[in-house]
Amino acid sequence: SYRYNYGISKAAVETGVHYCDLGGNDDVVERQRMLHPTARERGVLIVPNCGLAPGMANVLAAGGAKQFDKVDTMRVRVGGLPQHPKPPLNYQLVFSVEGLINEYSGQSVVLRDYKRTHVDTMTEIESIEFPPPFETLEAFQTSGGTSLLPEMFEGKIRELDYKTIRYRGHCERFKQLLDLGFASCEPITVGSNVMTAKEMFSELLKRKLSGNDTDVVLVRVSLEGIKDGRKQTLRYTLIDYFDTNNNITAMMRTTAFPTSIIAQMIVRNEIRERGVLTPEQCVPLRPFLQELKERGIIATEEWN
Repeated sequence: SYRYNYGISKAAVETGVHYCDLGGNDDVVERQRMLHPTARERGVLIVPNCGLAPGMANVLAAGGAKQFDKVDTMRVRVGGLPQHPKPPLNYQLVFSVEGLINEYSGQSVVLRDYKRTHVDTMTEIESIEFPPPFETLEAFQTSGGTSLLPEMFEGKIRELDYKTIRYRGHCERFKQLLDLGFASCEPITVGSNVMTAKEMFSELLKRKLSGNDTDVVLVRVSLEGIKDGRKQTLRYTLIDYFDTNNNITAMMRTTAFPTSIIAQMIVRNEIRERGVLTPEQCVPLRPFLQELKERGIIATEEWN
């Protein structure tokens, strides 16, 4: 759970050990970043947000931006889905329920008209197309996915945002539950037991959405801007399936492999920066893509 990441980061700095985590919570990452001066002084690199999104998708976005003379828009779209969705939510837990509720709660940080601003989660639903068998899906605002991209590109990119991909209808149905207070932290007395609505909701989600269906991860990173004096669009697309030979989920592959790759790049001194930096700040795109490819995770690059 992300709740432990600050404490582990602090211990890593004190003992002189590099550290990578899956991150995902903006408030925790901000606490970790406060350790930056001490970590740099001690020759330690702390890398939060190393997983899928934030993580791999952000490296694609930041690395892609470097190929433009000027970027106008940056769109990051990511989702982990069951290959055989079942109603009513058409979703299966592929990571912690705490992380899921965290993504769906609060606000997301975006760039609008070159400035950082906040947008409510589970809003601004849009359609997004992937090749068969997926075809038309939906994407909507969730928190944590942009990581430090808005900070890095404020004043440089006009529009930047991150949305989570799901099967159509998921956002509206799940948001109704949140609007009814199912993720509230207020205590509820049930008989002689005291719990929060969020605790009960989390337990119900684990019971009802923890299936054994094979999963798939979908990634689409799109950038529009000026390159070589003319308007161009760069699009990265990644589709990764459950590994049936090794019984490894697509979500495991696309979170653990990027984190492991980053750790190994630090050890090999291919990433030389020190302090507290997220992947989009310090991970070189081309070597990272090659390492992913060697593990069967392939992002196609398309220019228009």
